[in-house]
Amino acid sequence: MPDANALVGKGGYPPSAFYFKVVFSATMGMSDTSFQEVSGITSELETETVTEGGENRYQLQLPKAVKHPLLELKRGIASATSPLVIWCRSVFEMDFAVPIVPMPIAVYLMDENQVPIRAWTFANAFPVKWEVEGFGSTKNEVAIEKIALSYTYSNRLI
Repeated sequence: MPDANALVGKGGYPPSAFYFKVVFSATMGMSDTSFQEVSGITSELETETVTEGGENRYQLQLPKAVKHPLLELKRGIASATSPLVIWCRSVFEMDFAVPIVPMPIAVYLMDENQVPIRAWTFANAFPVKWEVEGFGSTKNEVAIEKIALSYTYSNRLI
């Protein structure tokens, strides 16, 4: 395990958010494509409000369950042979003739030496939305696709 100073970053600054890696079990360790953005790494404790009889000064907030929003990945449109594209097509274009195969996903925040300094894993993830951003004849931008994934739970490893 890296020392505490390495986790904070050089000079005591927090790590940069632009150098990260997303790993899918479907790619079997091979590089699929780079992602422009990852969002939705969030855990929220859902609570239930309970009013205690005879107590009018406050209401109790009792914990219920941890909920997770969708994990969203944004990248340039990949080739049809991309393992991630094949996985998404099996979910959205096969009319459920083929069962949805959930898979683990890991997101790593890297340092300048390509060493992970933070890591999150997402269990039983599967795509629930596959979107292509709009095209514009006046823009000079890369064509972007967004993939939203549902998952059972997440863990922060480092």
